[in-house]
Amino acid sequence: MNRIQIALVAVPALLLLSTQNAYAYLDPGTGSMILQGLIGGIAGGMFAIRLYWGKLKSRFGRAPTSGSASGASVSAQDAEDVPNDKVR
Repeated sequence: MNRIQIALVAVPALLLLSTQNAYAYLDPGTGSMILQGLIGGIAGGMFAIRLYWGKLKSRFGRAPTSGSASGASVSAQDAEDVPNDKVR
């Protein structure tokens, strides 16, 4: 390990081992704020996963095969019937 890695491990370890009792009081408002932060973080993570699900699925999913086993080819008539919502 190089010096930076040793420092990144040693400094937090020394800080955690050298702590003293704080005798602090956490009121119910503080606990509520911590709970709200956790719930917000979970909701934000779920939203991010939902937002990028297609990219994640394409990256870790199977590669499409060259043959179409399910007959998913679209004829020109069917393509005209599908509304195009996106303007390019």
